[in-house]
Amino acid sequence: MENTDGTDDTVAHGYGSTDEVDPQGTGRAARRHEAVRAAVEQGLLDADVPLVALLDVTGIRESAAGLRAAFDAVTAPGTPVLHAFAVKASPLVPVLRLLREEGIGAEVASPGELALARAAGVEPERTVLDSPAKTPAELREALALGIAVNVDNPQELERLDALVAGSGSRSPIGIRVNPQVGGGAIEALSTATATSKFGVALRDEGAREWVVRAYLDRPWLTRLHTHSGSQGVALPMMARGVSEAYALAEEINRRAGRQQVDTLDIGGGLPVNFASEASTPTYGQYARVLRETVPGLFDGRYGLVTEFGRSLLAKHGTVVARVEYAKSAGGRPVAVTHAGVQVATRTVYAPESWPLRIAAYDAKGRPKEGPAVTQDVAGPACFAGDLLARGQELPLLEQGDYAAALDTGAYYFAHHYAYNSLPRPAIHGFVPDSTGAITFATVRRAQTIEEIVAESGTTHTDALTALPS
Repeated sequence: MENTDGTDDTVAHGYGSTDEVDPQGTGRAARRHEAVRAAVEQGLLDADVPLVALLDVTGIRESAAGLRAAFDAVTAPGTPVLHAFAVKASPLVPVLRLLREEGIGAEVASPGELALARAAGVEPERTVLDSPAKTPAELREALALGIAVNVDNPQELERLDALVAGSGSRSPIGIRVNPQVGGGAIEALSTATATSKFGVALRDEGAREWVVRAYLDRPWLTRLHTHSGSQGVALPMMARGVSEAYALAEEINRRAGRQQVDTLDIGGGLPVNFASEASTPTYGQYARVLRETVPGLFDGRYGLVTEFGRSLLAKHGTVVARVEYAKSAGGRPVAVTHAGVQVATRTVYAPESWPLRIAAYDAKGRPKEGPAVTQDVAGPACFAGDLLARGQELPLLEQGDYAAALDTGAYYFAHHYAYNSLPRPAIHGFVPDSTGAITFATVRRAQTIEEIVAESGTTHTDALTALPS
């Protein structure tokens, strides 16, 4: 199944039918079952620790290898290719370190994300700075380190004019353009609409000529960036955005009389299938669509940069929550758990766009058996809409069981929302050994109540009462 307009609702959840067979998905599910059971057996989950997040290290390595192989298969030998992970998808230093080991760099969009990438050991030459609101200090730091910079707008380019002069910086610099090819099924994530806040709107009056002149006047502009993908956008639409940027690069080089633009940063945004275990679409599928749509992109004349995030990690994370109470309302069973809006903010506030599959496990962490029952899976926050799942069919969850939110490895447990001052859960990576036994490693420890209090201004307790009345 492949939609071409980028708006079909199935794209919001990824490609592929729910009964599609995926060998990697089968292996991933088996590892997850063993990890949940082991987490209970090893005390990572119990009555006193009712919420934990698990990361499948084997699966992450497989995704990174799949990304590299997909582009190796379509690029000319010797083509420089940098796959830069979008740090916003998982701002966790151990994850960035693992990806670095797998040959993946970092795409950062804030001083904090840059600091995380540096802490993980990601080299400056494998780091890309993107942001629509870079400060002078951020730009100076990037230039001093030799980090690639994608310029968002004319005012930022004017700022760089002053900073680049005499700096001797080795930073590759390019302009981000918005090809304005349209949006996908999730409006808030669509970056290539007519009025997107990102980049130079290429179809606006005079914009294309301005971009070309900007390059002709600045020999140090050697890259061109676009990002048309996101959850809810079909592959052909993503490829059309890349095609527009490629055509612009060709025009710039033709008018310059030389190959001034030597690298195209094509962004990321590969959708993820949240409807089943299948990993669709694949990097291989996207690479092939790109090759068919923009064959010149892969003939060796241009280096490539990608910025994938969600698609590298989503399928490899699981949030597991203990069922504290099982009740009924209006004749519908409700499992009240410790996972809600604080870990699944998008799902709770926009469930139509961000539905999650829930897997049921018994009190010993084993997959629960029994007839499917329509039920709600609720979180702990004090508002009625704090639901992980509405009307989902599962074996009936009972007190002491566990509900696992699947495909949550990106943009979920690493993006805590402190509603009700709920603490951040611990995150543990896991790998099976040759016997299938699970070994865990702490990625981030659980937040303590003392840390919540400290972050809430306790060192300034009397600040307001000390003001003149």
